[in-house]
Amino acid sequence: MNDNRLKIRACFSGGWGGIELRLFKNDKVAKDIVYKKTEIGRYIEPVEILTKDQAQVLMDDLWTAGIRPTEGSGSAGSLKATQDHLEDMRKIAFNRLKI
Repeated sequence: MNDNRLKIRACFSGGWGGIELRLFKNDKVAKDIVYKKTEIGRYIEPVEILTKDQAQVLMDDLWTAGIRPTEGSGSAGSLKATQDHLEDMRKIAFNRLKI
């Protein structure tokens, strides 16, 4: 099957401590990125546009590499808030029941 969609994969780089990115299309891999000077405020065409599925693979790879949302308002942040609330409720219940 000839799948011409971009694939971006990420993994933790143990030696460097950063995240390694690899870009693939079919049997080709991106090797060099060229940076060009641009005017501030000028519209910049995207290099690529990812589908939701492609973005999900990248997100999953970054999660596996240990990257988490800064804001914490997603499902992980909501879970933490729920866990904290549950712990508070346990303390209240145990205190009232004198356990």
